[in-house]
Amino acid sequence: MEKSAILSVLAAEVEQGRLIFPTSATAAIKIKEKLEDPDCSMDSVARLIQAEPLLSAKVVAIANSPVFNRSSRKITDVRSAVTLIGMRTVRNLATVVVVQQLVGSLARSEQVAQLWKHSAYVAALAQVIARRVTRQDPETAMFAGIIHEISWFYLLAREKYYPGLIDESMASSWSSDEELEEDGELNCEIIIGTAVLKALSVPDPVLENIIYLWHGYLTFPPSSLGDTLLIANQLAPVKSPFTLPSDQRYSDAPVNVNLLIDDTTLGEILKDSEEEVRLLTEALCA
Repeated sequence: MEKSAILSVLAAEVEQGRLIFPTSATAAIKIKEKLEDPDCSMDSVARLIQAEPLLSAKVVAIANSPVFNRSSRKITDVRSAVTLIGMRTVRNLATVVVVQQLVGSLARSEQVAQLWKHSAYVAALAQVIARRVTRQDPETAMFAGIIHEISWFYLLAREKYYPGLIDESMASSWSSDEELEEDGELNCEIIIGTAVLKALSVPDPVLENIIYLWHGYLTFPPSSLGDTLLIANQLAPVKSPFTLPSDQRYSDAPVNVNLLIDDTTLGEILKDSEEEVRLLTEALCA
């Protein structure tokens, strides 16, 4: 089947609401839904998290990151971790685990690892940029950063059913300015990514700003969550494997690390936060 035909089939699936997740991701979604229950007690929350090893590891790792843990006391159990980071962060991490489970058994291990590390770097950088540059909510920025490549994760998960879906030309063919909109419809990346984010109950403000990132229009001075993500995406030292050198979405407004922010520069802020970004990236990749 030709690529265009495959995309047509996937677009039809998405438009009909038929998003197909692997069994492991489906189980993680169910845990996430239970965590959304406001009546869920702390004991129930702890048991739910412990039932998902990946989520348990991530909750404890994040609780020990310098973003949340400013003391020297090491967190070693789920209950203490949840108490420290709060339920909002736990729910966000549950979404992150769904994304990881989505691609956990894929054959393209190198590309998946690179895509995940890129996402973790964007999340860590977005957290710093939100706190010190754009004055957005740092936790929301971190969450948005880790899931901003959701369409590629979903497509990688579906590739085994549609051989030829992803090849070397895929990213450039989806990223060209001419295809950002066609006949009033958003391109495939946005259509599929939006559907997956909605299926995971991602809040609309986060969804809208991730779409802003996908369009790639950075404003100056940067102030929105979308701007935060764009800057983090540009500055991430690990790039997405699906962003080719020919991708020109961000070339019109490259980030200037000498941009002055409250008597300091973006470059100086990033230098000051280098260790924090490294440790948070490692925690997110755990």
